[in-house]
Amino acid sequence: MEEGMHHLRIDSPVGPLLISGTGEFITAVSFTEEPAVDFPQPPALLLDCAQQLYEYFGGERKTFDLPIFQEGTGFQQSVWQQLLEIPFGHTISYQTLAKRIHNPKSIRAVGTTNGKNRVAIIVPCHRVIGSNGTLTGYAGGLWRKRWLLEHERTDLFTGLL
Repeated sequence: MEEGMHHLRIDSPVGPLLISGTGEFITAVSFTEEPAVDFPQPPALLLDCAQQLYEYFGGERKTFDLPIFQEGTGFQQSVWQQLLEIPFGHTISYQTLAKRIHNPKSIRAVGTTNGKNRVAIIVPCHRVIGSNGTLTGYAGGLWRKRWLLEHERTDLFTGLL
């Protein structure tokens, strides 16, 4: 474990989540199959993140208000920033995402970067689907992607922006 990094494991409808971060930033929200571990008392920011995720899963929250930080190249940062612009309940294609970063030929790189997003749910990479409306690739598994999209009541075929 990185020094200065704190962790909090919570249960969710899509399985256990591991929230990681410092006192200043959330650095990861990841799906975990690891058994529960007792972590030291996390900073308030991680508890706030957990609360916001509970509100999201409870249908009470559509946006997150948390400082996040992910290490990445300028290209990766631009993709992750565009993910934050996808409204709750909507989906876009990888092709549209590539166009939004002004690099329409970067569809594969966009897909790879989408898969490297470490802050699941909060940076909503689950809202990116194939241009034909199919669910494609999700680091947490397609069943989780489907669950999250259905939770947001997204019409997978007409919710394209």
